[in-house]
Amino acid sequence: MNTTAVKILVVDDEPPIRKLLRVGLGAQGYVVNEAQSAASARVSVAEDQPDLIVLDLGLPDKSGQDLLLEWREDGVQIPVVILSSRTDEAGIVKALESGADDYVTKPFGVNELAARIRVALRHRLQQQGEKAIFQTGGLSIDLVKRIVKVDGREIKLSPKEYDILRVLAQHAGKVLTHQFLLKQIWGPAADVQYLRVYVRQLRQKIEEIPDQPRYITTETGVGYRLREPD
Repeated sequence: MNTTAVKILVVDDEPPIRKLLRVGLGAQGYVVNEAQSAASARVSVAEDQPDLIVLDLGLPDKSGQDLLLEWREDGVQIPVVILSSRTDEAGIVKALESGADDYVTKPFGVNELAARIRVALRHRLQQQGEKAIFQTGGLSIDLVKRIVKVDGREIKLSPKEYDILRVLAQHAGKVLTHQFLLKQIWGPAADVQYLRVYVRQLRQKIEEIPDQPRYITTETGVGYRLREPD
């Protein structure tokens, strides 16, 4: 992806973090603007219309979660990557369910964040024109014919296993929360244990080493992520 004209708004109240991202993301060709509070972030989004927002959950005047929810309720669909502490699993899940596209935990590397940014931007582009065939490594999914193959060999999946894989493929590279997947497949009242059982069965069928998955990875305490497409 050409990053030359991509504008990123970094919303964080810590000057060292803003400097790190200004320098690190700037070196990768992104145009970086900064905001140190929720109020200044709202102004920046309205005036500068960034292509993506990097949002810290702990802002001085309002929580990042509340700000994100306000944006989504106002119809702002700009991709958002969350910055969070490693111990705030509940905050990460809530932010993802409020409309965040992905997250990184502090401390983080700029390259890790840049990878999440690329996935979030690519995912928004893919939403505008979903491909019929999904391919990542040796895994291919024909989303029209509902045929799944690994290294050219057709894999027989149950309807629920296929539905989980289809939803993951439609959001490939992006972490999906347990609650999002449950709601998509079973409905809002379903137990997360259903999901764990089916993901385990799915890995048995598509992964070479199910306990060391290459395709469906676990985000501990949050959900699952399917490897991004080739």
